[in-house]
Amino acid sequence: MSDRFERLGWKNKAFDMLNALFLLALMLTMIIPFINVLALSFSSGIASMRPEIVLWPKQFSAEGYQIVWKSLDIWRPLLNSVIVTVIGTTLHVLLSSLAGYVFIYPRLPGKKVMLTFILITMMVPQEAIMIPLYVVNKDLHLINTLSSLVLSGLVSGFSILLMRSFFLNVPYEMSESAKIDGAGEFRIFLTMYLRLAAAGLATVTLFEFVGRWNMFTAPVMFINDSMKYTLQVALKAMIIDTSSNSGTYMVTTNVRMAGIVISILPLIAVYPFVQKYFMKGILLGASKE
Repeated sequence: MSDRFERLGWKNKAFDMLNALFLLALMLTMIIPFINVLALSFSSGIASMRPEIVLWPKQFSAEGYQIVWKSLDIWRPLLNSVIVTVIGTTLHVLLSSLAGYVFIYPRLPGKKVMLTFILITMMVPQEAIMIPLYVVNKDLHLINTLSSLVLSGLVSGFSILLMRSFFLNVPYEMSESAKIDGAGEFRIFLTMYLRLAAAGLATVTLFEFVGRWNMFTAPVMFINDSMKYTLQVALKAMIIDTSSNSGTYMVTTNVRMAGIVISILPLIAVYPFVQKYFMKGILLGASKE
């Protein structure tokens, strides 16, 4: 019997080692490209044009960031992205939380039908509704406005069901006791459910923040005015369509990489503050029906 356990222990250790090596290799495939981008962004223009992978800046220089900020007017699409992301994420989290709160009531009329409809919307691919979305925005005179980007994806079935899952972890009897004490629905929602579902709010906020910051399809569809480009569309124009940029400077590789680094800095800055709640939210949300 002891020999059998020893063999099983050896196999488990071998599996753990192979699993760790696989995860390490997978991690390197994600980290090395990022390090390469960062190194090229701090390299000089001539050195960054060489066709090679570098993991450390060659001829260290910050000229790429200076050109991106001053000559390519990156501050304007950056401001547009901040406006769309902050306003859109705030409204998305608020509306999804309200909808999720409504669906926790056991005697809600038509509850199963509405939940089924929400699930169906999650099965429809985004590409299938691109033309209808464009027509709707055109009829509402929202083309070439930041409002079209804010309203795009304002609510989602995934966020509603995720918030409902978190709210279901709060004992329903607590809300009934609060009603007996004279608290209204909105007060119960704000002071009780939102506070007890902080992990869910962080999870939905992070998902939506990342999605809106990296939004590309909607700006390409709805925005034609370069003054209203978001950061991702401006980076695409800078990287691919060099003729649309300033003719004063040649758009070298270090300039392009500097723009990419600037675009991901807000995501890196936000993640540490919500990581604790995000991990807890993913695990807790997955364990509740």
